[in-house]
Amino acid sequence: MAFRKFLPMFDRVLVERLAAETMSKGGIMLPEKAQGKVLQATVVAVGPGSTNQKGKLTPMSVKVGETVLLPEYGGTKVDLEDKACLELFDFIVIRCMISDHLK
Repeated sequence: MAFRKFLPMFDRVLVERLAAETMSKGGIMLPEKAQGKVLQATVVAVGPGSTNQKGKLTPMSVKVGETVLLPEYGGTKVDLEDKACLELFDFIVIRCMISDHLK
């Protein structure tokens, strides 16, 4: 698996966007133009963290496997094994989904 070979450096996070909804709640098929951009993603890999001014390691705020909310713009697109991933700084990730923390 290429994700294991790709380890982000410092305070970077590699995420894979969730699939867009192709059907409305009423059961109508949505065309691609009407689907909109998916702002939820699953964390695939995380870096070790960044160092502060005193030289101590600041831990990452997200873990592999968590579902997070992303900003609409930002990040670097990375293609791994025909999957479109996004690499972001740890502080750019907006929020972890609450259901992941309750598990």
